[in-house]
Amino acid sequence: MKIQLIHTYLDIISLDNLLLAWSEFIKGKKNKKDVILFSRHLIDNIIHLHQDLANFTYQHSGYQAFNISDPKPRNIHKASVRDRLLHHAIYRKLYPFFDQTFTPDSYSCRDNKGTHKAVNRFRSMALKVSQNNTKTCYILKCDIKKFFANIDHKVLKDILKQHISDQNIIWLLNRVIDSFEVSKNKGLPLGNLTSQLFVNIYMNEFDQYVKHKLKQKYYIRYADDFVFFSQDRQELLKLIPKIKNYLGQKLQLTIHPKKISLSTLASGVDYLGMINFPHYRVLRTKTKNRILKRVNNKNLPSYFGVLKHANTYDLQNLVLNKTGKLD
Repeated sequence: MKIQLIHTYLDIISLDNLLLAWSEFIKGKKNKKDVILFSRHLIDNIIHLHQDLANFTYQHSGYQAFNISDPKPRNIHKASVRDRLLHHAIYRKLYPFFDQTFTPDSYSCRDNKGTHKAVNRFRSMALKVSQNNTKTCYILKCDIKKFFANIDHKVLKDILKQHISDQNIIWLLNRVIDSFEVSKNKGLPLGNLTSQLFVNIYMNEFDQYVKHKLKQKYYIRYADDFVFFSQDRQELLKLIPKIKNYLGQKLQLTIHPKKISLSTLASGVDYLGMINFPHYRVLRTKTKNRILKRVNNKNLPSYFGVLKHANTYDLQNLVLNKTGKLD
């Protein structure tokens, strides 16, 4: 039996939790029009939300859709302030519990993780497998086709039920999950805080399979982008049908056929925006060009935070020169 969530439905919908969720939600959003409107009658709005939840009359409203490029085009769906406040209240109670069930080498949307730590872990695993660059290190890289759009609602709900015995919490999570679909009972909205948690819970099934069934020690996942390391090329080739079978049968997901690559570290492996080599790593050309196009004095510190994680001495000078910081 899998470990069980100890929090109750009342813990999630309590006024205390909703107020704490609000204080977290409004960070960086205080000047947004929809947030200002909700804030004008904040206590009344929170009490009404609490009452709807307590009476089981809560209904999730629709979404506002818009497109962004970060850098590739993405379709974002934005929920109402009321619903996003609830998402934060749910997340506050569920994330700490589920995070302890995740494997250490899952790096997306987790506290004290992120892309930089994933890239550093990539480097440390490559060094171990290559025995400090004295052996050939092969790397199998895959990602999932239309990841968020293909999350199966029934599969997700079944996974949640294995950890949550409180049927009222399940009722609430079903309301959030079923508030959005791309196709029949499939898809989560890019934009919900709960979606970030749900996809990690979903893919944790795969992580556990990789670790305990496939016995793969050298494996990293960031959202739907994952890599395996080995000195044995054939071992990695044999993994591909097993991975495809598990993802297809258990999680209703498909590996993107054009994004399966098996190469050596020496030839350079593109992972999370960095081209990784045995002794150094560099930014993708597209990333370099995007930085040079967008950098200004306001965002310079953020971009330098990215640049310091790769061999970018010349690029740093170009950036400083563009912003007038280089004498």
